[in-house]
Amino acid sequence: VQEEKIFAGKVLRLHVCTMEGAEWLEEVPEDTTVEKLKERCLKHCVPGSLEDPKTVTHHKLIHATSEKVLTDTKTVLEENIQDRDVLLLIKKRAPPPLPKMADVSAEEKRKQEQKAPDKDAILKATANLPSRNVDRTVAHHNMRDFQTELRKILVSLIEVAQKLLALNPDAVELFKKANAMLDEDEEDRVDEIALRQLTEMGFPESRAVKALRLNHMSVTQAMEWLIEHADDPAVDAPLPGQTPSEATAEAGASSTEETAGPSSEAGGEEAKDELTEIFKKIRRKREFRPDPRAVIALMEMGFDEKEVVDALRVNNNQQNAACEWLLGDRKPSPEDLDKGIDTNSPLFQAILENPVVQLGLTNPKTLLAFEDMLENPLNSTQWMNDPETGPVMLQISRIFQTLNRT
Repeated sequence: VQEEKIFAGKVLRLHVCTMEGAEWLEEVPEDTTVEKLKERCLKHCVPGSLEDPKTVTHHKLIHATSEKVLTDTKTVLEENIQDRDVLLLIKKRAPPPLPKMADVSAEEKRKQEQKAPDKDAILKATANLPSRNVDRTVAHHNMRDFQTELRKILVSLIEVAQKLLALNPDAVELFKKANAMLDEDEEDRVDEIALRQLTEMGFPESRAVKALRLNHMSVTQAMEWLIEHADDPAVDAPLPGQTPSEATAEAGASSTEETAGPSSEAGGEEAKDELTEIFKKIRRKREFRPDPRAVIALMEMGFDEKEVVDALRVNNNQQNAACEWLLGDRKPSPEDLDKGIDTNSPLFQAILENPVVQLGLTNPKTLLAFEDMLENPLNSTQWMNDPETGPVMLQISRIFQTLNRT
C-alpha cells in the first residue's frame, strides 16, 4: 500500500451544480484546497477552460446551505464541508467598464442643467406673479391638533396598559425595577465639579446650584449670571415651577405608603394596591417640568407664574408658542391634555386591534414610555428609536396618519 494512501484524508462526495443546470458528483479528499476543487469542477463542466488561467479566478464555489462563498486558499476541511453537501459553481460578475471622458462630461453637463435655480433666478422668474399671503396659522393649528390627539391616545392607552399589566403576576417586580431606574433624574442632578468651582470662588452653594440649572451646567455662563444678579433681591428665590424639597418629601411619603399600606391587605389585593401605588409614584416622577429660562422670560412680560407654566405645558416648553397661547384664545386648555380619546372611535379601535400595539401594551417599558411622552413630549424621539417601544409608536403613528387622510 502506498504511503500517500495510508495517510490520505477522508474522501468526501460532494454534489456540484451550475447555473446552467448541470449537476454531478465530485469525490475529493478533505485536505483538497477549494482552488483545486474549483479546477476539477471547471475541467468537468467546461472542457478546455483551464487553458486560460483567469478562468479559475473568474468563478467561485458557494456552499448551498450556508450561502457562504468558499475561500480558494482554504481546504475543504477548513471550510467545514461535510459529506454529500451541495456546492454551486458560479461565474463572477464582470466589473462595470470605466466611463469614457466624453460620457463623464455629458453627465456633468446634464447635472448642471438639472441643478435647482438659485434665489436670483427664482425672483426673476416669479417677478410678474401676483403675491399671496400664506395662512401659516392653519398649518400651526393642524400640528397642534395632531399633538392634542396624540396626547389623548396616550392617555387612553395608559389606562388600557395599566389594566393589562395588573393581570401579570410579575408586574409588581417588573415595575419596581423600572421605578428604580427613574430614581435618578438627570434634570435634578447638578455637576459636582462645576458646583465646587463656583463655591470655591465664594458664591453660596444654593445660588450656584440655581445658576448652573439656569445655564445648562455651564460654569462660565453660570458665573456671568451670578455676577449679573449679585444685587438682585430675588436671586435666592427658588426656580419657578420647581420645588425639589416638596417633591422629595412627596416621594418619601409615597414610598412609606407603598411599604406600609399593602401589608394589611390580602394576597391579590396586596399586589393590586402596590401596583397602583407604583403607577402613582411613576406619574409623580414624570410630572411636567417647565423650562426655568422660559418661565422667567414670560413672567417678565407680566404673565402670572401659573399661567406661564400652563402655557409651557400645553406647548411642550416652546417659549414662542407659549407666548402665542397666552396672547390668543388659550386653546387647548391644560385640562384638555388629561382627557383621553373616545374609546369607541374608529381610530382608537384600529390602534387596539393592531397586533404590535397589543403585544407592546403587555410590556411595562411601553407604559413608562407613554407616561414619559405624556409629560415630556420632547422625549418622543428617544422612545421612537428604542427597539422595544419604537415599533409600537410607529404603528400608532401610521394608523393615525392613515385614518386622518380618509
